Amino acid sequence: MHRQDLINKLNEYRPEFEEEAKFRALFLSFVEANEDCFERSLQIGHVTGSAWILDLKREKTLLTHHAKLDRWLQLGGHADGDPDVEAVAMKEALEESGLSDIKLVSHAIFDIDIHTIPARKQDPEHLHYDVRFLFEADSSKPLQINHESNDLQWVPISDLHQYTTERSILRMAKKTLASAGSDK
Repeated sequence: MHRQDLINKLNEYRPEFEEEAKFRALFLSFVEANEDCFERSLQIGHVTGSAWILDLKREKTLLTHHAKLDRWLQLGGHADGDPDVEAVAMKEALEESGLSDIKLVSHAIFDIDIHTIPARKQDPEHLHYDVRFLFEADSSKPLQINHESNDLQWVPISDLHQYTTERSILRMAKKTLASAGSDK
């Protein structure tokens, strides 16, 4: 079953936050119930893959100012039929950043989120079942903005609140700061 890898990853994932524990149950139910969960054509929602990219010192994260949503977000996007959400996250990170060397830190899920995408043109309001993976990249390398973004910036994790109030991004920042503290 093409969904089994994601189902296994979700079953192995141990959320640190209560909100994510609720998401995990909903996520599993959605993936198990929808064979076409990786297809954008599933109008109620679909699985997406995202990259939480940290600099080598793990003090900054790379955010994009999303052109359509007009918000600072992590890089990521639609699976478009690809059940390998880890590969989707990597592909999106490379395409949206212009970086050529991004390193996957772990094959394990870093974070999950379910969020509403507003209706736009021919697309109705729908849900993104977003799987996030942890990556590293050299923040001294040049970035290249593409058509999906208004801007790209390496943002100090301590300053994220100046860029966004998105709960899921602030949650990933908390996880990053907690792991930095446990590395000492």
